Amino acid sequence: MFAVIKTGGKQYKVAKDDVILVEKLIGEAGVSVSFEEVLMVGAEGDLTVGAPMVAGASVAATIVEQTRGDKVIIFKKKRRKNHRRKNGHRQDLTVLRITDILAAGGKSKAKKAAPAAETKE
Repeated sequence: MFAVIKTGGKQYKVAKDDVILVEKLIGEAGVSVSFEEVLMVGAEGDLTVGAPMVAGASVAATIVEQTRGDKVIIFKKKRRKNHRRKNGHRQDLTVLRITDILAAGGKSKAKKAAPAAETKE
């Protein structure tokens, strides 16, 4: 069984016991989270596509760790003007292990996933 979920503005195809990297979610390692925005659920020869979401479906996952992505270098230059700006960015990420895919009507004990609160530093 697989599902397509939406989190952090991106879509992920997941199956049970998959480990995925998503944009940062609030929670410590070991906390269970649930994704209610399920776009599609599929099994052996059976496919349910939502319009836009599958009613009653959810995906349960456990947070493995909070980490950061690779550094991305941003370099801006204006030719013949002696103008250069170099900047870097590392995205905060959450590693998730998918524990269960619940089709319409299933119940989950996990908390609903909440995106990280944006803070200005």
